[in-house]
Amino acid sequence: MKTKIFGKAGISEAAEILKGGGLVAFPTETVYGLGGNGLDKEAAKKIYAAKGRPSDNPLILHVSSIEEVYPLVKALPEKAKKLMEAFWPGPLTLVLPKSDLVPKESTGGLETVALRSPENALTLDLIRACGFPIAGPSANLSGRPSPTEASHVFEDLGGRIEGILEDGAVGIGVESTIVDLSEDCPTLLRPGAITIEDLEEVLGEKIAIDPTLLGKSMAEGFIPKAPGMKYRHYAPKAEMLLFKKKEEEENDLRAGQEDIAKSILSYGGKELSDCPEQEVKKSVAKAILSYGEKELSVSPEKRIWILCGEDTAGLYQESGRFTVQILGRREEPLSMTHNLFRLLRKADEEGAELILGECYSEEGVGFALMNRLKKAAGQRILYV
Repeated sequence: MKTKIFGKAGISEAAEILKGGGLVAFPTETVYGLGGNGLDKEAAKKIYAAKGRPSDNPLILHVSSIEEVYPLVKALPEKAKKLMEAFWPGPLTLVLPKSDLVPKESTGGLETVALRSPENALTLDLIRACGFPIAGPSANLSGRPSPTEASHVFEDLGGRIEGILEDGAVGIGVESTIVDLSEDCPTLLRPGAITIEDLEEVLGEKIAIDPTLLGKSMAEGFIPKAPGMKYRHYAPKAEMLLFKKKEEEENDLRAGQEDIAKSILSYGGKELSDCPEQEVKKSVAKAILSYGEKELSVSPEKRIWILCGEDTAGLYQESGRFTVQILGRREEPLSMTHNLFRLLRKADEEGAELILGECYSEEGVGFALMNRLKKAAGQRILYV
């Protein structure tokens, strides 16, 4: 199958592909999505097959207006209307009881449907041209870092889908906030650029947080209500580990970074830059990671990456032993979400074998940032 790249002039052609049951990736303000007819169960099956995605992982249906939601749900509660009016189009997905119009193949077998209206003019035009909601998980192979550029989509899905609607790099860089409104108490299922504080301000009530976001394991056989809850996501090919100062308070993360840097750079009283090659391997593989006998290639290839804030980059660069990548500005977490998946993909391209990432405050957008970092690292945090 040949995958065609479309620009703005190709919206009509892309819509015809979707109407015919094919798949077209599309841009949003969060990440690129893999689109198919959200009301066509066979199109939904194609999405799962193209991504290699488990069929119990729900899809998000994208609409161009609030009016398009009514046929897709049993009822539209007042809370949902408030949030839609405040944040749509935008990076907010709402989970509601579905109508019979929505096939279970699009909902992971659930009686609920996840809905959002993306803030991207091309994609909104595409939805209108189709005349139906577009089902769209992230346009990457399942488990890989989400795509923030059309080239990322082509890297993963080229030859597996009919087309890609290209609109440059996305702005936010991590997936939408997801809120479950299918029960009486609104519950956050996935953090994103719309923060829990934003949601509570509009609703005038507290938002519950799903236990899986607080480190609780999902029960055996439980079907997730939203994407990103059950399976490992956003993972680079390299081993990845986060590091954090032992017994560090969340509000003191920045103050402790210099100590953390020194701990990472020196083990057993020796600076890594002064150690022979084999000692560096042993120090990294055993002291830092406790990965047993795993061998890692390090300097001069610099296959150990440090993913850090702009303010601490110099601390790691001094050793000359690591490839240092700046995620963004600590005081502006959206600058970090914007770069995260791009840098994880870059690590794969450049053959990184180990990525060590700093931790950040989980307040506001930082909650979404740390959620993605923890998932990419398989929830592994080194306390130093």
